[in-house]
Amino acid sequence: MLARGRGVTVWRQIAEAIEAEIAGGGLPPGARLPTETALSLRFGVNRHTVRQAVKSLVDKGLVRVAQGSGTYVEAKPLAYPIGVRTRFSEIVVGQARDPAGKVISHRQVGASAEIAEALDLPPGALVVMIESAHFADSVPISWSTAAFPLPRFARVPEVYGATGSITAALAACGVPDYRRAVTRIGAAVADRTDAGRLEIAEGRPVLVIESVNVDRDGVPIQWARSHFSADRVRLTVGG
Repeated sequence: MLARGRGVTVWRQIAEAIEAEIAGGGLPPGARLPTETALSLRFGVNRHTVRQAVKSLVDKGLVRVAQGSGTYVEAKPLAYPIGVRTRFSEIVVGQARDPAGKVISHRQVGASAEIAEALDLPPGALVVMIESAHFADSVPISWSTAAFPLPRFARVPEVYGATGSITAALAACGVPDYRRAVTRIGAAVADRTDAGRLEIAEGRPVLVIESVNVDRDGVPIQWARSHFSADRVRLTVGG
């Protein structure tokens, strides 16, 4: 029951009630919230008031809005170890969740000075750039921009698009195994691109990880800059 005279706005009381249900297990991780119409009827308010309440929960990182699907309680953060073998699919499967990867775009370009240095290439050398998104149980975990030297990795967009696995794509290009040589971790706040691709509110914390992977001979094969929803992962470094 809402207390309209206790000095707390109605939408905030609704948010507090839903937050209490989440904390108490009535709405477990991954659960879908009732529709705006259902919440409006439950609390006796209009949909605009409900929308304000839900937005406040999104801003706190307690729920996420999946366009065209609904609003869901955020899942338990994914334990994400970073070491010499960092494999997104293996990490996700190891925690009984379903991994997926999706190519957003790809193109061939001349390497920038930063990427050329990371991949030990002459500036302007041709690379294939791939933007991709990565999911656990259909929840966006990260999105990234990655560069691979050409012509060696010309098939990466095709194979990654078909399998959702960078490991499989590199194997198809003659790299059966690889290791992480460089990892740099920073932080940012979500901009419009992060918000859209990660299904989080603008201004939420984002972890930015730059990395370089090398093949068995120590030759750089991949540069990447990945944006992670900070609320959905717990990084551990080492090992």
